[in-house]
Amino acid sequence: MVGRSRTLIKLVLIGSVAVLCAAGCTSQRTGGGGSDASSGPIKIGLVTKTDTNPYFVTLREAAKAAAQQQGAELVALAGKFDGDNEGQVSAIENLVQQGVKGILITPSNSGGIINALKQAKDRGITVIALDTETDPKDAVDATWATDNTSAGEKQGAYVKAALNGAEPKLLMVNGTPGAAVDTQRHTGFLKGIGLAEGAPQIVGAGDANGDQNIAQQVTENLLQRSTDVNAAYTMNEPIGRGVYAALAAKNLTGKVVIGSIDGGCQGVADVKAGKYAATVMQFPKKMAAEGVAAVVNFAKTGTKASGFHDTGSELITDKPVAGLPSKDTTYGAQNCWG
Repeated sequence: MVGRSRTLIKLVLIGSVAVLCAAGCTSQRTGGGGSDASSGPIKIGLVTKTDTNPYFVTLREAAKAAAQQQGAELVALAGKFDGDNEGQVSAIENLVQQGVKGILITPSNSGGIINALKQAKDRGITVIALDTETDPKDAVDATWATDNTSAGEKQGAYVKAALNGAEPKLLMVNGTPGAAVDTQRHTGFLKGIGLAEGAPQIVGAGDANGDQNIAQQVTENLLQRSTDVNAAYTMNEPIGRGVYAALAAKNLTGKVVIGSIDGGCQGVADVKAGKYAATVMQFPKKMAAEGVAAVVNFAKTGTKASGFHDTGSELITDKPVAGLPSKDTTYGAQNCWG
């Protein structure tokens, strides 16, 4: 009887513990949209405009390295081309289904992805723009990017100074129509060089979607109308290389001041070689690292980042001009990307 009573007492105690645990033994969760601590590393999504442009390749690799350093996992997707809104929407939806804590995105054209971003945020995912602001800005929680208007202004001011008082006869080879980065750089350049939109000093303009081959073709077409040019705006360095190739075919490179924006290692080398008079360096590695850190912090604490964070830009040239702060190509080679 004694042994049987002890057995019954043990069973009662075990059952009581089981009931108590069912009521109170919950797993710890990370803050915000966090998941079970036992469910593996924090998963972060990255959506870039393309997966081939060296700039976005650098941004992706920097984000991957930053995620690994913090014990997180990066899932990187991309559009097929600059301006591929449908591809970016599909990527966002894919990442939501994969259960990411945050999405880092370089939006091609924010107007085409606003609904997808909202749906991600409604699921408790933090969304952060890298490199490119969205319109409206509150479509994302925060942005880490170059102040592209300021970068364009630096480019335009340099080209103006390098003309040594000559009136500009300007070619403008833009990126993707309507995209925020392209609009901001274009606007900033015109402010820097001191021209209004549609000014007669703009002898030709075209769009190249950030692509070197398209830029070369666009420039060749513009030069068929007139070769009387002395300055060229290029939205990024792949466009700059295309513009240079078209000018070289007409033996015009020595007569035209080319400015660009990016700060890739090839672009810095092009400045050193005299292909461009100057480029404006961006810092995509900083954008990626700080964006990843913001998602990790959200997953751990529930605190979302907010606002615009300027990651800076530097004018790179070996032919400095008075009144414009700049760095030489030695600095550029030490700090370039790609």
